[in-house]
Amino acid sequence: MSAILAETRADEATAVAEPPRRERKRVVIIGGGFAGIAAARALRRADVDVILIDRRNHHIFQPLLYQVATAVLSPAEIAAPIRQLEVKQKNLSVLLAEVTSIDVASRTIEASSPGAGALNIAYDYLVVATGMRPSYFGHDEFAQYAPGLKNLSDAETIRAKILGAFELAATTEDESERARQMTFVLVGAGPTGVELAASLAQMVKVTLSGNFGRIDPAEANIILLDAGKRVLSTFAESLSRRATRRLEKLGVKILTDVKVETVDAQGVVAGGNRIPSATVLWTAGVAASPIPTMLGTKTDRAGRALVDPFLKVAEAPGVFVAGDAASVMQKNEHPVPGVAQAAIQEGHYVGRLIAKELKGGKVKRPFSYFDKGSMAVVGRNYAVLERGWLRTSGALTWLVWAFVHVLALPQLQNRWRVQHQWLWSYFTGQRSSRLIPEPPRDVAPARNSREGHQPTS
Repeated sequence: MSAILAETRADEATAVAEPPRRERKRVVIIGGGFAGIAAARALRRADVDVILIDRRNHHIFQPLLYQVATAVLSPAEIAAPIRQLEVKQKNLSVLLAEVTSIDVASRTIEASSPGAGALNIAYDYLVVATGMRPSYFGHDEFAQYAPGLKNLSDAETIRAKILGAFELAATTEDESERARQMTFVLVGAGPTGVELAASLAQMVKVTLSGNFGRIDPAEANIILLDAGKRVLSTFAESLSRRATRRLEKLGVKILTDVKVETVDAQGVVAGGNRIPSATVLWTAGVAASPIPTMLGTKTDRAGRALVDPFLKVAEAPGVFVAGDAASVMQKNEHPVPGVAQAAIQEGHYVGRLIAKELKGGKVKRPFSYFDKGSMAVVGRNYAVLERGWLRTSGALTWLVWAFVHVLALPQLQNRWRVQHQWLWSYFTGQRSSRLIPEPPRDVAPARNSREGHQPTS
């Protein structure tokens, strides 16, 4: 890594016209999500130097983020340090930095690192796997009032908002304000919205039961909004109906075919009606990170790079895009879905393709997505599954969902912790991470005086 930093000092950035000569080829991977890590692992036996760049030092198992947001799990239980990959993969270097620009002509990347400042990194192959971010459909002003759920910071913010709302409801004497604090609006009825709403409904009915003397958390009003005709619109209509019935049984109010017009500090205006709420959560749309636009290639409406069947960028030799940052069409002319299994398959494919090209070979078979099925959990003991003609729901499907997700967690210790926490929550109804982080406070320096140091409260 010291050699990498030596050639990437800021004062050399403008002078670099071509990549410096190196004994081995270099593959740079931007993004430590499912696709990026899969690509890195696929290159572990290749005669190549791999640099994995991410602005975070950890990989997140995003399918369980909603459980962090609803206090079922703690952040450390669904995340793992990316740097740990270096232990088993000797040709890999992990770099904590944020990419600021890409020059495909000179095959260089500019990035900013907390420790080294501005960096200029040359590459022979580039894999962009930067994932997605929440999309507010042109209303970015909603973001300050309605957080999305894409990373650990989002999950902790949502958890604090939910728990804080009940604390405020228990202290206010204003009945209308109490009702507003106990009204939760989720915008978007896809898998994330459905899972979050169901988990929140069980939290207020079971976990928080008896915790407040002045309020009954079970009286909370949970509203799930969507502009579409039904919840889980990507699933079969029969599964959508089952999920709807399950949500309603849990006490979730579902409003479909309703568009959100305004989100502000007082709540939501949807379908011409104002819904007073202190906690609005955005689970509606997603858009690609800004990185694909730096490649100078065409993108779709969500900002994803349009790649060829081999996940290559036509206008940029040696550049691949994988995961949620790529817009890939299947043989049936339907886009590859933005789910974890697709990202892993794409990352693995790109890594194998690069490894073969390094040996002088050529991959003739384009990327083909193998759909292992789609799942969504709707509270305890209930999940829906669709794979081809197979459509199931209920407790057995929920057990399958739990088994698959435990096995998919990044580390053995994650699997152990999550499994035990789920068992504890299942039998007791309690959740392990009901903490509201204390906001930072400005501490004035202590003053010496005749009265001595004054304590702070």
